[in-house]
Amino acid sequence: MTKEEAESRRDDMVIDGAEQANAVPDGFDANYLRIYYGKLFPHADMFKWMSYGNDGKHPACDRSYFGRREFSFTLENDIYIRFQSFNSVTELENSIKEKCPFKIDIGPVYSADPAKRHAYAQGGDNVFTPVERELVFDIDITDYDDVRYCCTGADVCLECWPLMTIAIKVIDTALRVAGVVCTAGLTNEQRAAIADYFRVYKGNENSHKKISLPGPVLHPFLARSYTEVLKGFFEAKLLPNQNLLSCQERYEKILEMIPDASVASELRGRWQENKRASMSKDDINLVRWEQLKSVLQSGKQKTQGLRRCVEEVVFSYTYPRLDMEVSKHMNHLLKAPFCVHPKTGRVCVPIDPNNCDEFDPTTVPTLSQLLEELNRVGLREDAKNELDGTSLGESVKFFRTSFLQPLLKSCKEEIESSYNAKLQQSKNTLSWSDVSLKVLVH
Repeated sequence: MTKEEAESRRDDMVIDGAEQANAVPDGFDANYLRIYYGKLFPHADMFKWMSYGNDGKHPACDRSYFGRREFSFTLENDIYIRFQSFNSVTELENSIKEKCPFKIDIGPVYSADPAKRHAYAQGGDNVFTPVERELVFDIDITDYDDVRYCCTGADVCLECWPLMTIAIKVIDTALRVAGVVCTAGLTNEQRAAIADYFRVYKGNENSHKKISLPGPVLHPFLARSYTEVLKGFFEAKLLPNQNLLSCQERYEKILEMIPDASVASELRGRWQENKRASMSKDDINLVRWEQLKSVLQSGKQKTQGLRRCVEEVVFSYTYPRLDMEVSKHMNHLLKAPFCVHPKTGRVCVPIDPNNCDEFDPTTVPTLSQLLEELNRVGLREDAKNELDGTSLGESVKFFRTSFLQPLLKSCKEEIESSYNAKLQQSKNTLSWSDVSLKVLVH
């Protein structure tokens, strides 16, 4: 099929009839992307989210709010367009459908319309500046390549995905327990303080010790993370699944973290000479881990930090590895949910932190899969529930019911409360003015 033929057929896309739904090739295709944006992408939900209740009729709504939000599109051939803005859901939807971006990023809310930033910049008073942005924690699976042996790069499987699950649990629990209110209006300094609260992993590929655990005892947040999440996951899943102590090449990474060379040498010698452990029914990784803990936590060792070394190993392998700069600064971009990954063709879907253990990244719908499902449902002009007939429907439903609706309820309550407070303040001011006037008259 030529490009022109594909272009002419993409809008009625029962590709070659519903009976040939399996003819949709796997992977990413720009023509399929147009169908996706036209039929499935939740434009209205994105608009409502980014409006934070300011799209209603309440007199306190900020009508300019959504129009001051930056959107960035990455088009085909890596054409990058920043500082786009839209005044309505119709403008947003039409632009997405027209430009068919391979990636959509969400920027901050600025003090003025991003599309008109050059006019404000000429004023010389720094009028154009970011004023709000969501608090973001960016964690890439590629940053764990030194502690996983099943996959590398952007590849992920059920063996290494739990590293992301652990990150979700640690961050979500910490924010709730600590009572952190993640408002969009946080300053860069406040964002940096929150990000530093989570900062433990400070290593790079050239350093053996990549974890900093200051003080004689763990901070209560770190202690809770260790006992309730990290320790159990490391010993029950990561250690045996990734075979972290099964061969010298891998266990040397852990031995290098021990501050006492004689202790590391003792364990190394035991593991090299003991052939029986590898012949036993017990997992060799678990056997060697128990030996390591026994030696380090026996109390016989005099080297400072040996007892803490077990915790450091667990933190090094399992603790969330944050991109600190993304969290600290308001002007970083956030990849929009429901985008399609240009390499894998998978849709970026939200994850329920309360059920993240059940999330399977290998079953996330792909672009071609969604089109096959649309074909089976049948594309009709009068169809109202095309989304519900696809595997993306549940993700959009979760986004609406568990995130968007509670968010909008909270935003509307805040708008109403702020409005009533201003009215009351205005009445109090008028009352005092009336009293002053009477005093003057008398």
